[in-house]
Amino acid sequence: MMKKEWHTWVKEGAVLYCAIYTVTTIANSVLYLMQGIRNDPNGNWHELTRAAIVLIGVLAYELAAHLPIKNILVRAAAVYALTMPLVFGTVWMSGFIEPLSPGALMDITVNYSGLFVIVSVIAVAAEKIQQKH
Repeated sequence: MMKKEWHTWVKEGAVLYCAIYTVTTIANSVLYLMQGIRNDPNGNWHELTRAAIVLIGVLAYELAAHLPIKNILVRAAAVYALTMPLVFGTVWMSGFIEPLSPGALMDITVNYSGLFVIVSVIAVAAEKIQQKH
């Protein structure tokens, strides 16, 4: 039984990862092209950092969906407490490869936290609606 659940969890996460990474990469490319920039000035390391951040985001989603914590707010707080240091650490470590912009750590903190809150609010609302039906 556990092996089947694990397989489903990994498959779901892999599909979600591929979809999010593809959409964010295409959106980034389109935005650059609209500005007349033909090549990504951030280069390949930036792509690998984006891949790592998306992976952490998918991990956060999967943890939130599968952690055996009944209270959704406590579950969200636990997931945030586990994943935010991973996000922060990933960006910080990328600074050893290429210099970070002065606001890089603040940017990722705001962006990840903001997206996390938005997804959490949607999840809480969806759970409330589901409980009513």
